[in-house]
Amino acid sequence: MIGRGLFALMLCTACVTGSLSFTAQAAGTFTLSSPAFQDGGTLAQKYAGATPGNASCTGDNISPPLSWANPPADTKSFALLLSDPEGKAGLGVSHLVAYGIPATTNGFAEGDLTQGKGFVGGKNSPGTAVYHGPCPPAGSGFHHYTFVLIATDLPPHALGPGLTREQLLEKLKGHAKGGAGIIGRFGQ
Repeated sequence: MIGRGLFALMLCTACVTGSLSFTAQAAGTFTLSSPAFQDGGTLAQKYAGATPGNASCTGDNISPPLSWANPPADTKSFALLLSDPEGKAGLGVSHLVAYGIPATTNGFAEGDLTQGKGFVGGKNSPGTAVYHGPCPPAGSGFHHYTFVLIATDLPPHALGPGLTREQLLEKLKGHAKGGAGIIGRFGQ
């Protein structure tokens, strides 16, 4: 057992060196992760798009599993965006616009985002309300697929379906409480 004097000295040393942060350790950091890939890791072929007639869509269009932890206090719902900033020759492609995700939710199982389970669907670049997997053109190198989870103070059904990424972001101004992200890479 550590004596009071030694404990006080250790605590004081930790505070001076900056190796102790009560706030960060007590609250935890809002994080988004996937058991299917590490941040910056490669997405499996099955997560790529499967659009008939598009030679760049070489997968099964199955959405990867995602989970999150430590959302900000008083979160009422989440929004999830997936985009490829290198898509369309650098103009970007929106692959998923999902919102109205209840605060009691802490993740999606593999395929849930493809099936439209557990969220209000917005409108992605291909015009659908569900996950549209990566379809980078052959020879364009690895693209970065950025998953961003936004905690909001809006009730789950505050916004109607069909919002584009830009429309959703406009509606979330003043209602976002925090964000977490993860990036998966994919190339042909």
